[in-house]
Amino acid sequence: MNKRRTPPNDTQPSDTQNPPEDDRALFQSSVGPVKPVLHDRVEPALPRPPARAKFRERDEQDVLRDLLSDGFEPYDFETGDFETGEELWYARRGLQHRTLKRLRRGQFALQAECDLHGLTVVEARQALSAFLQECLARGRSCVRVIHGKGHGSHQRIPILKGKVSGWLRQRDEVLAFCSARPVDGGTGAVYVLLKKG
Repeated sequence: MNKRRTPPNDTQPSDTQNPPEDDRALFQSSVGPVKPVLHDRVEPALPRPPARAKFRERDEQDVLRDLLSDGFEPYDFETGDFETGEELWYARRGLQHRTLKRLRRGQFALQAECDLHGLTVVEARQALSAFLQECLARGRSCVRVIHGKGHGSHQRIPILKGKVSGWLRQRDEVLAFCSARPVDGGTGAVYVLLKKG
């Protein structure tokens, strides 16, 4: 007796390969319109921005702001401080007269000095700003700034001397300054009294 053999399963049509027409219509109506996927790769995340040195940027902005605010009066109408001849002196309001007198006599120990000889105005401003910041960070309260007498400048005019006077007046940390004694540079340098950090 000849039995009829059934073909193997892989040759028989599967319900999952060819679903009935009503199932296909139902699926399409529930999913809605679709777009074919062009690729199955995920786009990489955008690279992180480079780290910013916020403190350095702030310092650079402070220097830039200082460079643009150069005006100062030889006579300060608010405090009554003035420059007489070649001598410079300035004291913030509220500073005791006795303290300024001691500073002018050189009775404070000098803890650091900054020599601005040979620098351009821009270089001198940056050097002075960096020097004062370092002095504050190290807790120094009395320093000397050498600006020179201007003998090497054009027409032998002390350009840095006037600039240093104006720059120091603009700094909150500066309590007072005055021309140094002859042994410490005379009218070519100033003693600067700083706030204690």
